[in-house]
Amino acid sequence: MATAGWTVLPMGLVLMLLATHALAQQVSREQDIVELRLGQRIMVDDGSCPAGQIKEVSGAKMTATGVLRSAKCIPRLGPKKR
Repeated sequence: MATAGWTVLPMGLVLMLLATHALAQQVSREQDIVELRLGQRIMVDDGSCPAGQIKEVSGAKMTATGVLRSAKCIPRLGPKKR
């Protein structure tokens, strides 16, 4: 019974980290993206794309200096977030 507490704590931390990651998928400026992983996609709502679209920044390619970013405008799926 005492070991059940030790398994609940790590599972809770994992769930908390996953929830934090899911909430941080849209930013207002591209400079707010601190670390981009290979294959990760982040929506940037900076007004640089036409109406009804949002900028998608993704980790496109691994280079010797880190992950190379790629940006494109994609259709906005849902209402604008503040």
